[in-house]
Amino acid sequence: MTDTPSHSSSQTSSQTSSHLKTTAAAYDAFADVYAELDRDDIDAPSVDRAVLAAFAELARISGPGPVAELGCGPGPVTAHLRKLGLDVFGIDLSPVMIDIARKRHPELRFEVGSMDALDLADGSLSGVVSWYSVIHAPADDVRRYLAEFRRVLAPGGHLVLAFFESEGEPLTAFDHKVTTAYRWPVDGMAALACDAGFTEVGRMLRDPGEGERFRRGHLLMRAGG
Repeated sequence: MTDTPSHSSSQTSSQTSSHLKTTAAAYDAFADVYAELDRDDIDAPSVDRAVLAAFAELARISGPGPVAELGCGPGPVTAHLRKLGLDVFGIDLSPVMIDIARKRHPELRFEVGSMDALDLADGSLSGVVSWYSVIHAPADDVRRYLAEFRRVLAPGGHLVLAFFESEGEPLTAFDHKVTTAYRWPVDGMAALACDAGFTEVGRMLRDPGEGERFRRGHLLMRAGG
């Protein structure tokens, strides 16, 4: 079993860019409200669950390594993946979010850490889940995240990316409830992942549900090697 990451606050702070510090502080302040939002209830019937089920099946056959949800927030997706039979743990930049996740899901492991500098060995994971966790990052930072995701994935391991889709428009900023976020063209996000060493396995777009503003994009990718 690969050890999960363990960052002190000072280590995490030294590794994060200014926008990451801003994002962490915003989620710390909004954590209690965010954790109660209905959209975080992944157990509700949704086509999103089909994407996670497909990812879980691929991750199980990728190899013996664990799966990491990066940017796990209060942990609903991590817990759902455990129900799907995965050896999974969660990482988030927000210490307050991690505290909530640990209280809600004491049977699972959650650690504070930064997606751009993971305390994980090269090739140690069979799967990575990025469920709306890169939405606050400008394009150059998304490239860095994807390179780090590729580093920690074993060859043949799988990545699932979920994000707000821009419906064919260029990268577009919008007023997210917590802090500024970005909508991505699905082809643009797929191209960045391919540049980082991934091959596309499949994609799913869905229209906004009740109370949602934007179309959602989902990409399943396989690490080369």
